[in-house]
Amino acid sequence: MKAEIITIGDELLIGQVVDTNSAWMAEQLNLIGIKVGQITSISDHREHILTTLREASERADIILMTGGLGPTRDDITKTVLCEYFGTRLVFNQQAYENIERIFRNRGYQITPLNRAQAEIPECCTQLLNVNGTAPGMWFEKSGKIYISMPGVPFEMKSLMTGEVLPRLQPFSQIAIVHRTILTQGVGESFLAARIEKWETSLPENIKLAYLPQPGIVRLRLSASGNDRKSIEKTLSECTDELYNLIPEYIFGEGEDSLELIVGNLLKANSYTLATAESCTGGYIAHMITSIAGSSAYFKGSVVAYANEIKEGVLGVSAQTISKYGAVSEETVFEMAAGLIRKFKVNCVIAVSGIAGPDGGTPEKPVGTTWICVLTPKGAQTRKFTFGEHRGRNIRRAALAALDMLRQQVIKH
Repeated sequence: MKAEIITIGDELLIGQVVDTNSAWMAEQLNLIGIKVGQITSISDHREHILTTLREASERADIILMTGGLGPTRDDITKTVLCEYFGTRLVFNQQAYENIERIFRNRGYQITPLNRAQAEIPECCTQLLNVNGTAPGMWFEKSGKIYISMPGVPFEMKSLMTGEVLPRLQPFSQIAIVHRTILTQGVGESFLAARIEKWETSLPENIKLAYLPQPGIVRLRLSASGNDRKSIEKTLSECTDELYNLIPEYIFGEGEDSLELIVGNLLKANSYTLATAESCTGGYIAHMITSIAGSSAYFKGSVVAYANEIKEGVLGVSAQTISKYGAVSEETVFEMAAGLIRKFKVNCVIAVSGIAGPDGGTPEKPVGTTWICVLTPKGAQTRKFTFGEHRGRNIRRAALAALDMLRQQVIKH
């Protein structure tokens, strides 16, 4: 069966609120084998809602809506749904008891506007919203299913998980399985050329999507079929082949993060880490410490943005900076060596670069970055030229540094 998602609210169309609901809903539907054919955001206007519902019913079997169910005058979704289904609002006792419970727990009095939220279209099935006062609603008409939910993300997610997805599961006709492989240190076009032969040999029921972002390319394999165990086996075999093709670029799968993978490797080897950061301004340390339990292996950081900090705190020679520049192999090596002496750790990352948008020269354009990694097995320095966008340069430098450390630890 094919689904369509409609998000309702003027706030979505003026950019005041970003629609994260659709992406999450589409992902959850896909996981149970229901494909989303279209996602539409519309205004809080009667004609717009009615027209969109009629058009969606011609394309999809399941129409999911979020938004416009609050207690204020601009929340018109319920009344428009009554018009669309040719019904009227009726008081629902179970919905009202849920509102009473929520207000009692919060120490508030129920207002007439809040009580009105317990009124729902007579022809729908109420879906209990345990996290909010606006109930979800399930309609069926001419073989189509319509589901209306609040636009508040945590309320919608609770309704989807507890009420909607279990009811939709029997309508799923196929199994869809995804595996997402995470790569670092290789561009999308180079990666595509490297795995072209493997990609063209994939079975017809397995599709590959390239999902690039600064510093990382995700490879999503999607398999579909009637026999879940069979497609999982085929997908696993194809993924194993991919690992054999590009092992140096793969660092994880699914929701893994590079900082989590690196942290696990450091713990497994009883290594400790510190960072010396210039152009990244502490961003690498931020990534590392975003992982719970990172205090077991991360000792600290020096943000040596100015040359006097590189010299005075990390012990970089003034002659080195004068001769080679702050952005150089020699400087990042001395930054790393000074930090490992100062912090007495096993591993060090040192980074210095030109993040931009200013500061570049013909010899060292914006994006030029030197990274040094020291581990118990030795040192590695590499030069990168990332690009002209400051934010992306910082992100890419941090990811490159973490991946250099990951490969050094694995290698030895």
